[in-house]
Amino acid sequence: MKPLLIVKLGSTFPALARDRGDFEDWVRDRLGLPSERVQVASPPAGEDLPPPDSLAGAVLTGSHSMVTDNADWSRRTADWLRQAVAAGTPLLGICYGHQLLAHAMGGRVGPNPSGREFGTVEIRLHPAAAEDPLFAGLPPCLGGQTSHAQSALALPPAARCLAWSDQEPHHAFRLGDSAWGVQFHPEFDAHVARTYIRYCAAPLRAEGRQPQQLLQAVRETPASESLLRRFAGIACGKDRDARREIV
Repeated sequence: MKPLLIVKLGSTFPALARDRGDFEDWVRDRLGLPSERVQVASPPAGEDLPPPDSLAGAVLTGSHSMVTDNADWSRRTADWLRQAVAAGTPLLGICYGHQLLAHAMGGRVGPNPSGREFGTVEIRLHPAAAEDPLFAGLPPCLGGQTSHAQSALALPPAARCLAWSDQEPHHAFRLGDSAWGVQFHPEFDAHVARTYIRYCAAPLRAEGRQPQQLLQAVRETPASESLLRRFAGIACGKDRDARREIV
């Protein structure tokens, strides 16, 4: 059976990582696969990514870096993403991963003109999501955890937008049959969302936001959290044994 790869594009705050684990741990927990089915590779740490056709699929994590920093490791990952899309390898980009996928395939990334989006927000699905393999069956409006200052300002020409919020017009998109980006964080729980608000309270206040109100509005988001398990089902769907593992 081919492994599912977590592409680790950054790390969370050190104190939170010591207490709750890091991005790859949260993603792994939500995938619902046995640990031996999941591998991790970190381009920022200089680790190479395997050939896309050797994988069942890949999840790209968030990062505290910015796509517009144009770091070497980010450019290499973008090149790999173009190969993976061409190979039809199932992909799910989260936050930075979402933006990098959009950038790699011809979209445009930059600071969100509406400012930072943090905390639990209402994610609204476009009608096209009702027939999407990843989103089908989800409610038309669902909570999602957010923590971002940059956005995919323009999607790739071939992309289909699947979700939006009041502050973010491109919260989810699909490219082809098997590549998705989501700006929100299906791997975050309410504790993690609150921690990000507390750590970023000063820049939020500088933009006129009220961190205390954001904290009070945070809630668990089971529908959006289900996307990682759904993605595992898609990535491993052609493998009967793997499909049994995630039922």
